[in-house]
Amino acid sequence: MPILKVARLGHPVIRKQAELLTVQESQSPEIQRLIDDMIETMHEYDGVGLAAPQVHSSKQIAVIEVIQNPRYPEAPNIPLTILINPRITSRSKKIVEGWEGCLSIPDLRGLVPRNDSLACEALDRTGKPTKLEVDGFFARVIQHEWDHLQGNVYLDRMNNLNSLSHLSEFARFQLSSEEKDK
Repeated sequence: MPILKVARLGHPVIRKQAELLTVQESQSPEIQRLIDDMIETMHEYDGVGLAAPQVHSSKQIAVIEVIQNPRYPEAPNIPLTILINPRITSRSKKIVEGWEGCLSIPDLRGLVPRNDSLACEALDRTGKPTKLEVDGFFARVIQHEWDHLQGNVYLDRMNNLNSLSHLSEFARFQLSSEEKDK
């Protein structure tokens, strides 16, 4: 399985709403290969999620998985989740700010407000309907990837760009100050 090239902010595919897939398309060998390649690419770059537009494919597909991720060491483990044509059907009113980064916006992190919990409907990898009710970091990742499928990025959600940090400075100053607060 090849590692796919990640599209960066500025490439038109990042700002385009991705296309829905039919059940038959979702089950095709081509889409199954794309899903495998997306998983491999996400793992290669220590991502916790990846949307198809990020690998130059304008399709409504997102892959999510967290297993002791070095980019998000405090994040809970999340099982491999494949979402095709996801729809967020409800969101909590509670908004929580959390640090986010993005493989398409390398070397930056920022504080992003997100709904603390949500319900989501999608097709799974086999084309069967699935429903998820999640909270915390899992809800944050789904919202982040869903935004990509709509042509948006986390920067669009930030209330204040003052928290935007280069990763090396984030590690030096933000993480160290958060550890002091504990």
